[in-house]
Amino acid sequence: MLKFVKHNLETIAGVEIYPIISLSIFFTAFVLFTVWAMTYSKETLNTVSNLPLNDDESLTEKHNF
Repeated sequence: MLKFVKHNLETIAGVEIYPIISLSIFFTAFVLFTVWAMTYSKETLNTVSNLPLNDDESLTEKHNF
């Protein structure tokens, strides 16, 4: 089955750029999300992680979650 796909892709001019573009987009998004996660406030993370355990409605109103 792969040879059918390979043959069709070989006949398209300029198709070799698409895997490079998709890898670049994925890698950029991965790095940005990793940086965002590492720089996220520890206080906010603790608050959000404890939300399922708390029955206090004022927490959700205070932080607009």
